[in-house]
Amino acid sequence: MLDKPAHSPSPAGRGETLALLVTCSCLWASGFLFMRLLTGQIAPEAMAGARAGIAAVLLCILFACRGERIMPHSYEWGPFAVIGTLNGWLPNILTAFALTQISTASSAMIQASGPLIVAVLAHFLFAEERLSLHRFAGVLLGFLGMGLLIGPDALVPGTNGQIGFFAMTSVAVCYAVGNLYTRRVRAIPPLRLALGQQIISSLVALPLAFVLKGPEALLALADHWIYVLALGSLATAVPISLFMMLISKAGPTRAAMVGYLMPIFATGFSILFLGESVGLREVLGGLVILSGIWLATSKR
Repeated sequence: MLDKPAHSPSPAGRGETLALLVTCSCLWASGFLFMRLLTGQIAPEAMAGARAGIAAVLLCILFACRGERIMPHSYEWGPFAVIGTLNGWLPNILTAFALTQISTASSAMIQASGPLIVAVLAHFLFAEERLSLHRFAGVLLGFLGMGLLIGPDALVPGTNGQIGFFAMTSVAVCYAVGNLYTRRVRAIPPLRLALGQQIISSLVALPLAFVLKGPEALLALADHWIYVLALGSLATAVPISLFMMLISKAGPTRAAMVGYLMPIFATGFSILFLGESVGLREVLGGLVILSGIWLATSKR
């Protein structure tokens, strides 16, 4: 009798995997909601720093409860700094800024295009990651969806649409490069990398907010502490922990499905709680992007 694949969950396990997948996607997507609620109230640098600081504290508590080391080893500071920049303070600041320029749904869909960029970069960097014909078609389809989603506003120099599009595209590139780098860091467990990411992100973003915006930028956090706390805990620390659990239970391929569901939840939150409208162009663009990602990341 053939052995089961390493990450082929039982029927009961599939239910648990689905619950983790949906919960993780929903909580991560709520970050767009909380950032939008804080837009105009808190500087992007302060928002990113507070988010990371709260998440770092909660992850430290988790490590302490598990009896694991919290302080980084000397060899961990380098990878922590790289991942903390590419997956931490820089994309978080850019996302908070982009939400002042373009809609929540558009921001989430552009961020979701990260796997397309990963596929292109991996094609040139790694021999085993060459794009097949149908995966290349998926990349083209995904970028076509991005063009459809953004629309003609991105072609007008200096407009909010163009600036927001550029900011969120930069976010997707940051996450793509960060994910490729993380693949090569095998000596550090994923959850520990997540802790280091949050530590570095807070250590950079909070002083940056103080230098660029002054102490009032940090004092403003206290006036909106509920949303800030939710952003750092429900939208960051908890989904990171769930995502690592999902990887261990279902494998990285199934865990990557978070990227498909997150923009759907983010769009729903923007309609339900923010009163934003989503037009036919945005819906079609989002569907084309997700279809392209599915093709580009499949293993055929």
